[in-house]
Amino acid sequence: MIETRLLPTDELLRSLVDEVVEIRVRENAVLQKIAELDRRGAAGELGYKNLPQVLRHAVRWDLTTAKKWVANAGLLANEITPTGSELAPALPVTAEAVAEGALSVEHVAVVAEVMKALPAEVEDSIVGFAREHEPSAVRAFGKELAYRLYQDDPEPRDSEPAPQVNQHVMNWKNGMLEIKALLDTVTGAKYQALLDPLAKPRPETAEDGPDLRPRAVREGDALAELVDLMLRADQLPEHGGEPVTLTMTMRYDDLAKQVGQATLDNGERVPAEQVRQLACSAGIIPLVLGAKSQPMDIGRKTRTFTAGIRRTLVARDRGCAFPGCGRPPRQCDGHHIRHWSDGGDTSVDNAVLLCRHHHTLIHQSEWDVTMEHGIPTFYAPRWMDKNRTPRRNLLHAAA
Repeated sequence: MIETRLLPTDELLRSLVDEVVEIRVRENAVLQKIAELDRRGAAGELGYKNLPQVLRHAVRWDLTTAKKWVANAGLLANEITPTGSELAPALPVTAEAVAEGALSVEHVAVVAEVMKALPAEVEDSIVGFAREHEPSAVRAFGKELAYRLYQDDPEPRDSEPAPQVNQHVMNWKNGMLEIKALLDTVTGAKYQALLDPLAKPRPETAEDGPDLRPRAVREGDALAELVDLMLRADQLPEHGGEPVTLTMTMRYDDLAKQVGQATLDNGERVPAEQVRQLACSAGIIPLVLGAKSQPMDIGRKTRTFTAGIRRTLVARDRGCAFPGCGRPPRQCDGHHIRHWSDGGDTSVDNAVLLCRHHHTLIHQSEWDVTMEHGIPTFYAPRWMDKNRTPRRNLLHAAA
């Protein structure tokens, strides 16, 4: 056996991935045995109070660990193993993926959770997504997919929900003003959009070093700065190269028919009726690629993306375009697919929205991004996917 320290990094990572798959396969076999022991009442048969107590002695697990394994075994037994017939798993596609070692127990828990709100025929799509993403991304994908599938269903005949009411409470304590606020969806999104650019960490300098303020302090300082800016109303902050704007995206036909909902750039949704009301008092900028009034391709004249290009990227990508990332547009920067320094132009077709983490990853790793049929498409490093299968952000695609 070759020593791990002698392996190239990509081979070492491939080996690690293979080992994790084997661990998951073996873990599944162990869980199935635990589930069977629990089903047949092994604890009582052996004179124990419960199965974790048996496992505590049998395999020398701490009681907390034993309880977790029994709970996970119960999850697998209840969600993907036969229900009434050994030939009919409740989630057959999930069961197959688990047997292959493609999914962890955490994946199974999330798949089972989201499938409760989805029809059986979409299990293949959920599991396909789970094979390539972490559990938290699977939950977000399932939630978005459920919304898209049922958004046009008749509304239940429940009583009208109480209208959202904005609340604001101020109390002075020891010379400091304590503020508590509860804001409706749209007002909260406006407030967040104003505060976010002011709360970013300060650029690192030779004199001051990195910005070490925790987020709560940065946002507190941002609120103080926002108060000062409001006293100088002609100096409002810019975000992404243009004055702070609240962006709402929805189909024009839905808006005209007053059906469906608009999506704010933080992922929250607003009913069409409220969108029409906001449109009466807010400017609406139509996003038309190539429109003379809004040039989208400025060639090599500038390295930075104009406000018009950014608005189009927000409408197209809906946030960070990296597969599985759910960060909203306000946390993203424009990235030149073909680097500007390599001759790439500053245009919509050569740009993609990426959050700071994935922007850095694309520049520093072997991940690649291209535009295919107008959609940002990503290719993982070979150590992760030897076939380099094309990937896209299905979280935003579902929206």
